[in-house]
Amino acid sequence: MAGREDGNRQQRTAAGPGPAWAEELLGHLRPAGRDVGRVVGWLAGAVGGDVALQDAAGNLLAGTRLPLDEGLVTDITAGRIASAAWESRDRHQRLVRVEHPSHTCVLAVSREAPFDRRAADVVTHTAQVIELLLTARESTAAGHRLRRATSDLRLAILQLLMVEDTIAARRVAAGLWPGLLDADTACVYVVESDAAVRDRIAEECLDRTGEDALVVRCPAMDGHVIVVSPRDTTGEALRSLVGRHPDIFLGGSVRQSLARTATAYGQAVSALAVAHFRPDKTAVYAERTHPERLMDPEALRGWTARVLRPLDTLPHHTRAELLATTRLGLEFTAVNAAKVLGVSRNTVRARMERVETLLGTNFADLTVRAVVHLALNTQIGLPDVHVPDGTRNSPLRLSDLLSGPAVRTWAQGLLGRLDADARNPRRTLRGWITAGGNAERAAQTLGMHPQTVREHVRSAEPVLERQLLAAGTDLYEVVLAHLAVGDLDLPDFRRHG
Repeated sequence: MAGREDGNRQQRTAAGPGPAWAEELLGHLRPAGRDVGRVVGWLAGAVGGDVALQDAAGNLLAGTRLPLDEGLVTDITAGRIASAAWESRDRHQRLVRVEHPSHTCVLAVSREAPFDRRAADVVTHTAQVIELLLTARESTAAGHRLRRATSDLRLAILQLLMVEDTIAARRVAAGLWPGLLDADTACVYVVESDAAVRDRIAEECLDRTGEDALVVRCPAMDGHVIVVSPRDTTGEALRSLVGRHPDIFLGGSVRQSLARTATAYGQAVSALAVAHFRPDKTAVYAERTHPERLMDPEALRGWTARVLRPLDTLPHHTRAELLATTRLGLEFTAVNAAKVLGVSRNTVRARMERVETLLGTNFADLTVRAVVHLALNTQIGLPDVHVPDGTRNSPLRLSDLLSGPAVRTWAQGLLGRLDADARNPRRTLRGWITAGGNAERAAQTLGMHPQTVREHVRSAEPVLERQLLAAGTDLYEVVLAHLAVGDLDLPDFRRHG
């Protein structure tokens, strides 16, 4: 039995100029052949013996389990010696230390014949190759962990923005992306691709936007990448990306305050639907006349404060959490809202049910959802509008806000677009809204087939230029238009609204 001191480890004998075994061994360093198990198997064949690669704890990493002298293994893994030889009457063994980024391993080779110069060189050089492979594998794994952690951090920042916690979002972002969220406003973009290539598209988005954007793999939609950026150049960079790929689409929002990231996200998703019909596969949310912009700002803000007043008794953080969750829950399904917020769908539903209870109403009613949506958007969209003393207790109601001439003219013009259709989709749409967006219940009331109801509603979408079958801002504006012209009854709120 013999051992070699660690200091002699570097005095390795060269294998000679270009032997065949060396070429074969180097072949295992090519990208397609980097596998420690294959190298160990190759070594066993090259020296005509059995090979084991194990760690200091005795765990077999590759090869065949061998009976080894525990003292030698301990000396090697502890760094006291770099290699050792052991022999008996019928077996000869070589043990070589293999460095590993996190722990030391032992490469052991056992065969019947003594180790000649060639066999010893093959073992020594194979140990070097295995060291390189283990280091590369550890580096690759560390890189994956770093990329995953960074991706999770980006998602956490987006989730903070979605619930209007811009202070915390800036604090988290400052460590890795200084200055990214220093601006007061930003645009949100959604890039849609096949789910199988989304990771590659996300990496390209990162490459094209650099440190100027927050790039997040959407937790709700497998094929979506969300990009939040205060920079004007981001839109052009993403459009050039779409131009290079045949099967991806881009939707973008108008510029919004960071606190309205959820609103901007809804706009980007709405624009994405339009992008599918555009030759350049891109679309930006079209700013149009929204009903709240036709109302007196002070009156609207006062009405909003009164509607949401039951939540004022809650602690500030609880109130903010409930309002932010409800805003997203009204825009998207509970499942998707939960994924975006990073909570369970039961949590989303529980928070919305609590808001329902406090407001004394029922979100199953589309008119209720539309009115609460109006109040929530007003709260965040008109935060600085002065509310005169007494406005919170004034008798002004939703009917007063909707009966203004500007709002009624807008509503009549919007719904009037449907009057030219002989199938009377306006009547179908009204019945469908009354039924809570349920085609089966609407069909029973209207005396038609559920599929006919769906076809009428779907055909109204391009005429009204709004998505109706997906809950969100578009649908709620159409509901408000029905309320403004008197085609639907105003929803019932307890003591207010």
